[in-house]
Amino acid sequence: MAQKLSAREILEHLVAFPTVSRESNLAIVDWIEEYLAGFGVKAHRVYNEDGTKANLYANIGPEVEGGVILSGHTDVVPVDGQDWDTDPFTLVEKDGRLYGRGTCDMKGFDALALAAVPLALERGLKRPLQIALSYDEEVGCLGAPSMIEEMAERLPRAAAAIIGEPSMMQVVTGHKGAQSVRTHLRGFEVHSSQIHRGVSAVMEAAKLIDWANRVNAENAAATPGPVAAMFDPPHTTFHVGTVQGGTANNITARDCRFTLTFRVVPGEDADAWRQRYLDKVREVEAGMRAVEPSTFIETESSFGVPGLAPEEDGVAEALARRLTGDNGEHVVSYGTEAGQFQRAGYSAVICGPGNIDQAHQANEYLEVSQLEAGWAFMERLVESLAK
Repeated sequence: MAQKLSAREILEHLVAFPTVSRESNLAIVDWIEEYLAGFGVKAHRVYNEDGTKANLYANIGPEVEGGVILSGHTDVVPVDGQDWDTDPFTLVEKDGRLYGRGTCDMKGFDALALAAVPLALERGLKRPLQIALSYDEEVGCLGAPSMIEEMAERLPRAAAAIIGEPSMMQVVTGHKGAQSVRTHLRGFEVHSSQIHRGVSAVMEAAKLIDWANRVNAENAAATPGPVAAMFDPPHTTFHVGTVQGGTANNITARDCRFTLTFRVVPGEDADAWRQRYLDKVREVEAGMRAVEPSTFIETESSFGVPGLAPEEDGVAEALARRLTGDNGEHVVSYGTEAGQFQRAGYSAVICGPGNIDQAHQANEYLEVSQLEAGWAFMERLVESLAK
């Protein structure tokens, strides 16, 4: 039998693994799998294509339907260029705060979920607790879909999925979806004094970026529907964060690259928005080729995350509200894996410790009081599954 660790002690172990998304997460998966095995719990891995990363899931308690999934991710964002006062991969407690990369987003919740395992086994469950820990959430929620698919096939169907992203233990019932499209324009170089004979990839890219600005303005001016009105801003948005292109001020640019990301209000068709953009791409490309046939525009979808729609009489929402006492209406504009669970047919909600304002920041921290509130939540959840 493994030594029972508190959530605080488990968090110290988890933070010590520098699971930045660009690196393998197998070391932390090894530790978690060994921890679970110490309590007689068998974990299952779902690897990425090259075997360098893995999701991990497990069923604790009876093999029956109606349980609850506790969903978290193991990866964290980089610390490069950030000015930390402490070692970001060493948990440091100071002034009621637990500092370290991932304490808030979202190893704090992961630690709580793992600490709940021996409690659940001691209490004896009538419905199972299921743990789901993913890779590559921070780079587009890439890992979770394969895990969710396998869980649906191999485990008894859970009644609810609680995704523990930092929400200050408030019940978040909706978030926007996101898609990202990489765009590469190939122009035709001439001296800028002969611009009419060339095609500037940068200036043609500007037409696409301006199209995004105009769509943002149109969406902002429209009257939002009841779901959209819950969000800030209350509409679908398009954004370009970086642009690379050109070689000199007096040469029409041969190449330009940028990524367009759009965040879609639940209930709207993300694929339809993507198609509107691609229609504009083809229009701009036709104008380029009218000047020089060798020019072109290439696009590639880099990721897509479905939104989380508020559910009518949602099981997950009702459960989280009973456990927290929170009856407020909360939605967020960033994406999570909750939408992926919902798309797979699970009732899903977001509820976890910490403030999203601390996520990804230098000196990221989790309030000790939030960890304590999260543990009280886990105790009540285990009790509800034992009845």
